[in-house]
Order: sequence, then structure tokens, then C-alpha cells
Amino acid sequence: MVDDEALMRRVAEGDRAAFARLMDRHLSRALALAERVAGNRGDAEELVQEAMLRVWTEATRFRPELGSFRAWFNRILVNLCLDRRRRPTGLSLEAAGDPADPAPDALAQTLEARANAALRAAVAELPERQRVALALCYWEGQSNQQAAEALATSVSAVETLLVRARRLLKAKLLPPDGSEDRNP
Repeated sequence: MVDDEALMRRVAEGDRAAFARLMDRHLSRALALAERVAGNRGDAEELVQEAMLRVWTEATRFRPELGSFRAWFNRILVNLCLDRRRRPTGLSLEAAGDPADPAPDALAQTLEARANAALRAAVAELPERQRVALALCYWEGQSNQQAAEALATSVSAVETLLVRARRLLKAKLLPPDGSEDRNP
């Protein structure tokens, strides 16, 4: 298997097949990350396309000695996501979500959906750097070091972002007495 850095050298020389192979390798992970940061699938798809275009047009700027391709690509994608969030455009259909199912088939599904909705809403209210740190470390499974590279900050800053995010989520999702048995 050809590694990402070797493929990037070929991409920098204009090799479209190498570019396609590299993007295929990272597409699903990039979409998941962008969707978590951007908040909806439609924006995520646009952001990933824009990030891929930047990889193609900026391929000669990639320096493997400064970090992995994945970290470089994540940095491009996260920057695009944050830029998009800073300049909101109207509410998209994807952001509005699907209409609620009027007849859920079980109480458990309803409770789970409410809990998931409460979690999504609480995460959406987090400051964007905390939300991005959560997405990278918890949903993408990246190390704190990798998240620090993607956020262009230190590992200790990422750890602080995660602690603060967990504290805010706990305050929003648990009752004041701190018990975890809560019906949403």
C-alpha cells in the first residue's frame, strides 16, 4: 500500500490518479468530521469538496517533515468549517432536519432520540474550538497531539478545551444534583 506522503508527492506533480486514490482513502472520515463541525450533511459535503480542491491546488505546499498528510488535510478542513460557521448563511433544509416520526414504535426509541437530540443541541451550543476538539478526539478517534496539530495549538490547550467541553455538557445534560438518572 502506497502511503499518503508518497501519494502527495505524485499529486504535487499533477497525478490525478494519485489524487483520486488519496481522496478515496480519506473521504468518509473527512465527511464525518465536517458534518460534526458544520452541523449538517449538505454543508459537510461542500466543505469536503472545497478541502479536496485545496489539496489539489496547494499540493506543492505540503511538507511531510512538518506532519502527516492526515493532520494537514484535517487542518484545511477544520479551517474551512470554522470559516463557514463564522459567516452564517440562512437555514438550509439539511440544518432543519427531518420531521419527527409521529408514531414511534417504542418508548425506548423516543427516549433515545430525545437524549441524542439533547446531546446534539448541547454540543452545538459549545464554543466552536471546544466542539472541534470533541469532534476530533471523541468522534474521529484522534489523539490529543493530532487534534492539537489540526487546531494549530498545544496539547495542553486541547486538553483544556476537552475538560471545559465535558464540564459544560455535564452542566447542560445532568440535573443540578449531578445524578445521571435523568429522563430527557
